[in-house]
Amino acid sequence: MSVLVFADSSEGKFKKSAFEVVSYGKKVAEQLGSKVVTLSINGGDASELYAYGAEKVIEVKEDSLSTFNAKAYASIIQQTADAQNSNVVIIDSSIDGLFVAPMVAVALEAGYASNVVALPSSTEPFTVKRKAFSNKAFSNTVISTDKKVIGLAKNSFGAHENSVSGSTESFSATLPELGVSSTSVERASGKVTIADADIVVSAGRGLKGPENWGMIEELAEVLGAATACSKPVSDLGWRPHGEHVGQTGKPVASNLYIAIGISGAIQHLAGINASKVKVVINTDADAPFFKAADYGIVGDAFEVVPQLVEKLKAFKQS
Repeated sequence: MSVLVFADSSEGKFKKSAFEVVSYGKKVAEQLGSKVVTLSINGGDASELYAYGAEKVIEVKEDSLSTFNAKAYASIIQQTADAQNSNVVIIDSSIDGLFVAPMVAVALEAGYASNVVALPSSTEPFTVKRKAFSNKAFSNTVISTDKKVIGLAKNSFGAHENSVSGSTESFSATLPELGVSSTSVERASGKVTIADADIVVSAGRGLKGPENWGMIEELAEVLGAATACSKPVSDLGWRPHGEHVGQTGKPVASNLYIAIGISGAIQHLAGINASKVKVVINTDADAPFFKAADYGIVGDAFEVVPQLVEKLKAFKQS
């Protein structure tokens, strides 16, 4: 028996989440007295995974999967789990992961728990703690099936170096009929994506118009952060829909989330509740966001943000 971890990657490089799920999988394997096997699909240098405890890396190289395809990825993970006799499969709870994990669970006839935030509190019965009710509560969930699929919430466990002498094997999986394929992909370059960002700077209608977004981008650049926005802003066309975060947009689980000129609608808060530290800047002291934030500044963004940028630049140069 083994624990199978899927190490996600993009353009031949492992994502930060890959090192977190490998770290988590190593500990789960230790709890079960088994070994951890890591699956890489068109991923990076396997030795990077050894550093986080991957004892065995299964590499799948497939040119037709240069872009993500949930059906194909789920099939490869299922085939690898069968080949490696894996009773536990761990996948990160990214947007792609949330597509793939349920498909893997169906294929393996496994129980599935998403948004898991801690190591199993018990392996018999197999019990995991997970986020519930739009991240407003936690649920202790028992997976009673023989095979189990765990979706690990981003930044919930962390990446912990635990170097081992790993080995790498190639695996030729049988690809299913895909049905859908990407003919081209256009990516923004030189910017931190929301999915990978440790810091997210987000703004709402308090910015009064798209022409004022320069100071948001400048703050994000100083912090090495991704930029985001509220739903009304993307609906108005001020910012691309890809930056819309919230329950109806992209979920955010960053270490720091800065909300500027966003009142804090329920749908927005539900999408960013998983962030560790939340900071709000708003002129309205009664804005709902202040009740959810760890730190708040009651003030005009057009006065506060430029000063914040200036102070941060001075701090970085000191």
